[in-house]
Amino acid sequence: MINTDAEPRVNIPKGSSISEQEGTWEPSSSTHLFSRINSKMTTPTECLHCMKSIYGKEYTVKNDEAYCIPCYDLLFSSVCEKCKGTIGYYSRDFSYKDLHWHDDCFKCAKCNRSLMEKPFAVKDKVLLCTACYTNECSSKCFQCKKIIMPGSRKIEFRGNEWHASCFICQSCGQPMGKNPVMTKDSKNYCVPCFEKHFAPYCKSCKKVVSVGGMTFHNKPWHKDCFLCSRCKKKLYGENFFSRDDDPFCQDCYADLYALKCDACNEPITGVAATAL
Repeated sequence: MINTDAEPRVNIPKGSSISEQEGTWEPSSSTHLFSRINSKMTTPTECLHCMKSIYGKEYTVKNDEAYCIPCYDLLFSSVCEKCKGTIGYYSRDFSYKDLHWHDDCFKCAKCNRSLMEKPFAVKDKVLLCTACYTNECSSKCFQCKKIIMPGSRKIEFRGNEWHASCFICQSCGQPMGKNPVMTKDSKNYCVPCFEKHFAPYCKSCKKVVSVGGMTFHNKPWHKDCFLCSRCKKKLYGENFFSRDDDPFCQDCYADLYALKCDACNEPITGVAATAL
């Protein structure tokens, strides 16, 4: 957008002047003046900043005060983001979100094409045409390595981005969208395919152990399936014994396998003593 912050400048052509005595405009018949003098300031005779006379000179008005053009440039002109030069009173000021450019500097930083009356983008205070912005700044699909066009549907997963059509199960090839995803060896799978190919199966019920699992003798178990082989008491979190890879609670193990006292015929558990 073009900055119109300043009041219109007043050009005084030949044949026009400011009367020192009256302090009023006396333009020639062929002159059209774009002046706007506030009623509080009917005799603008000097620049508010430098205090120099503005008789017969161009000046402008800001906040109902008169400034000569050099002082206006010094006090109010913006700085061009590209060339870092002052955007003077006689230059057009193109601004976007508090950033400013000369009209000659209002170009794409990559292809150097003018952006006058064209769509553009700003990245890190640098102007880019939409084509260069897309090529330089748009994210690329992790799968096909092509640009993900602005506005198109994309999937973000573990710090990477995909086209929605590229985010598919590596086994069945179906798009996964926002469904749960399982990863193995940097490849993504839908839950059914992952369980089919990689998930462990419970030694007891032969079903997939996805959550709530444990390992005993290098075999996977559901926690709820890890029971005493005799009485079916749950053993997860309890002390237990094993025999031939089968788990037993303490009572069943003692009853089945512990040595028995010759006197009382009760199982001998814990620390055994040897009578001499």
